[in-house]
Amino acid sequence: MRRIQMWPTHIAEARAIQESLRGKIVARDRFAKIRTVAGIDVGFEKRGTITRAAVVVLDFPGLTLREQAIARLPTRFPYVPGFLSFREAPAVLAAMKKLHTRPDLILCDGQGLAHPRRFGLACHLGLLLDISSIGVAKSRLTGTHGDVPEQKGGWVALEDKGEVVGAVLRTRTGVKPVYVSIGHRISLATAIDYVLRCTTCYRLPETTRHAHRLASVD
Repeated sequence: MRRIQMWPTHIAEARAIQESLRGKIVARDRFAKIRTVAGIDVGFEKRGTITRAAVVVLDFPGLTLREQAIARLPTRFPYVPGFLSFREAPAVLAAMKKLHTRPDLILCDGQGLAHPRRFGLACHLGLLLDISSIGVAKSRLTGTHGDVPEQKGGWVALEDKGEVVGAVLRTRTGVKPVYVSIGHRISLATAIDYVLRCTTCYRLPETTRHAHRLASVD
C-alpha cells in the first residue's frame, strides 16, 4: 500500500489531490494471473456519522467467498458527488488492512475514470493500493452514450468531452445496464470482460453483491 496523504476536509483540497494524482493512473493491463477478486461497498451508521466499509475476497473464477472484513471510522468528509472517495476510502483502506489475502483485482461499487476529473473511487483506491481496479457503478455520473444492446454482454462507449471514459454494459438481458470504467492497471476491454465473468444471474457482479450485504446497516 502506498503512503497515504492526510485526508482533506475541504473540497478545494480534494480537487487539487484528484488533479495531481489522475496522471498516475495506468490505463493498460498490468497484472499477473487473476486468482482472487475483491468487492468493496460502503454504508453509513448513526445518521451518517460512522462510515462502514466492507471488503470481500472471492476465488476466481469460481467466485466462492474466501475472506471478508469490515471497518468502521468516523465520517470526516461531506457527501459531495464527485468527491466520494474522500468520504469512503479511509474506511475501505482500514478494512483492506484486515485481510490476510491480497486480492489480484478489485471491483468497486462506484466510478473509476468515468468521473468529471477522471479520478473516481476505483482510481483512487487502485492507485493507493497498487492493485488493478475497476469501477462498476449503478448510475451515471458523467458522460453520454447511445442505446445499449438488450442482450447480455452488449455495451456502448460512455463518452465525455470527446473522450471514451467507460462503457455502459448490459450484464443481463433486458435489465438496466451498469457503468464500467477503469480504475488502475487495466484496460477498458479487459475491465468489461472481468465484470461479465464476475456476474452470474444478477445485474451486479458477485463481488458487489457480497460486499453490499456486508456493508448494509442492520
